[in-house]
Amino acid sequence: MSLNENESQSMVQFGRAIFWVAVLFSSFQIYTAAFSPISSQVTRAIHVGFVILMVYTLAPRFFNQRIPALGWALGLLGFGLSLYHWVFESDLTARAGEMTQMDMVVGIITIVLVFDVTRRMMGWALPTICALFLAYGLFGEYLPGPLMHRGYGFDQIVGTLSFGTEGIYGVPTYVSSTYIFLFILFGSFLERAGMIDLFSDFAMGTVGHHRGGPAKVSVVSSGLMGTINGSGVANVVTTGQFTIPLMKRFGYSAPFAGGVEATSSMGGQIMPPVMGAVAFIMAETINVPYVDIVKTAIIPAILYFFTVFMSVHFEAGRKGLHGLPKEECPNPWGALATKWYLLIPLIGLVYLLFSGFTPLFAGTVGLGLTAILIFGAAAMQGVSNKALRYIFWVLLGIACLGFKEFGVSAFFAIIAFLVVVLKLKRDGSSSALGEALQSMAEGARHALPVAVACALVGIIIGIINLTGVAAEFGGQVIAIGRDNLFIALFLTMITCLILGMGIPTIPNYIITSSLAAPILLELGVPLVVSHMFVFYFGIMADLTPPVALACFAAAPIARASGFTISLQAVRVAIAGFVVPYMAVYTPALMLQEYTHFYEVVFIVFKAAVAIIMWAGGATGFILTRLNVVERIYVVCTAALLVWANEYSDLLGFALAGLFAVWHFIKYRRDKAAGLLTVKPREPKEEFVSSDMSNNVLSMITTKS
Repeated sequence: MSLNENESQSMVQFGRAIFWVAVLFSSFQIYTAAFSPISSQVTRAIHVGFVILMVYTLAPRFFNQRIPALGWALGLLGFGLSLYHWVFESDLTARAGEMTQMDMVVGIITIVLVFDVTRRMMGWALPTICALFLAYGLFGEYLPGPLMHRGYGFDQIVGTLSFGTEGIYGVPTYVSSTYIFLFILFGSFLERAGMIDLFSDFAMGTVGHHRGGPAKVSVVSSGLMGTINGSGVANVVTTGQFTIPLMKRFGYSAPFAGGVEATSSMGGQIMPPVMGAVAFIMAETINVPYVDIVKTAIIPAILYFFTVFMSVHFEAGRKGLHGLPKEECPNPWGALATKWYLLIPLIGLVYLLFSGFTPLFAGTVGLGLTAILIFGAAAMQGVSNKALRYIFWVLLGIACLGFKEFGVSAFFAIIAFLVVVLKLKRDGSSSALGEALQSMAEGARHALPVAVACALVGIIIGIINLTGVAAEFGGQVIAIGRDNLFIALFLTMITCLILGMGIPTIPNYIITSSLAAPILLELGVPLVVSHMFVFYFGIMADLTPPVALACFAAAPIARASGFTISLQAVRVAIAGFVVPYMAVYTPALMLQEYTHFYEVVFIVFKAAVAIIMWAGGATGFILTRLNVVERIYVVCTAALLVWANEYSDLLGFALAGLFAVWHFIKYRRDKAAGLLTVKPREPKEEFVSSDMSNNVLSMITTKS
């Protein structure tokens, strides 16, 4: 056999091995989520061990060459070190922080490996920031002024970061190893079951034929995907494959199409019920039920997508862009009638969350229901007798209700039964088993960027808590913004946007909230509102230039530069910047600190008016074109409505009312003069390489 043949065979074997490692990773996470057979600390350690193993095997590049054997060696080393926490769990607990020489070796190697795998997944930005915090912990005692700390030994820092609950295995890793992984897996199963097609068909059928329909399809479908996905980048490369070429075909520029998709997809992180990973971390950090975070996010999420919707609506009006022919749009209710059963896991998830069950239990049930639907549909494939089909599904539903008595074990028993049925069938329906394994492998791969970020950012949290630098930083910022809450909010926003140039939403939120949230709390901002403020702008940071991860994800599909896409994304999202500020000044926008429900209705109405004004000013169009003076006027009016003051509200509404009358008169005049008639562009064919679009996520998340 030739050398090339040997190399080819070796790659295939390595590929198969990685696939089964990913499946084993997902199996471990499902089992621990369902039954909790080992302690939380051991679960976190093995979770990180699996992450190290997968990253090194997926990105085995050393010295500018692929060396899979070395990748496997380092990956297995990292995984083996994670088992140290399991084997010596009782000894580590008994020593309670007293480090042995072996502990030091394990701790140092683990820290180095976590830094390296993060670099391979996410580039140098986040490891560099974490390295600066680590250096501060080691040498901060030599700094002059208020940043100087009392000094900590090398063994103390290694012990805190590698064996404590405030370092690598802190709250972010706990959340990653439980809620986040489970919900990513849940979304992966639903996507393979056909949920993307259902959402796309529904969006096309409801808004596709209206003015600017293709862009509105992107907004609606991405928002719907956000209910099950929670990953902005993954959302871009799934829905974007369809929506971006569609927008370009009907007259939108490539940068604007990419910007709309990136902005819409990033909103998925704040869209209940399955929000982004930050929501789970937030719930654990501030010690509130996850359902409270969901309630807080409902109105901001709706307003976020309302912002994007109005921006694309006004842009379509300015350019005279029409929608799709109605006969080309699918029937949305027909799509629901065909695939309504896919909504059952999502409905069950929402019901359990709002019934007081933990997110972990709700996610496990949702995942189990999805697997049962997939396997059940495959088992009924080829069965034409309707009565038999109805009986099968009724019995299956009754069996699923057994979870009330037997817990999640009922779902495992049902799934095992269906697997046996599929194995006995000989009509090809057993391919559903392969699809399930693929979903498990993809879920594990999609969880890697989140997991490495959570592990490494734990170093920052550990150093902050150890040295108390957050209190010192907070004191300095409070001194600046003590008499002006707006200044403190503005500085927090700028911090989020700057950090977002180099790091994704999760570490951005963790770092900024650790520093800024206590400051805002001291200035009178409710706890959950302050954290949502940081979360919101952490999302926006992935859209703002010069480095915008979501926009870079859309670039290969749109065939435009990530920078130009990010400029358009800011234009689309700029009106949404008012939402978190309004929530701070009037917490009722996040369902906090209100007495009567009409207070909520009023602030939502005021926010909607402000968003319309701001979006009109940004695009230069509402019912008709706006000149420069009119654009400045509407932006200033929107700014008055943001400020929670009865006089500013009265003035803002008065100016908005005067503008509405004037603008309507101008619209009637322009319409009579034929100035609103814009010849639309002819639809053009747009080709997107499936290989290119399918590999976008791996290009972004698998850096070497």
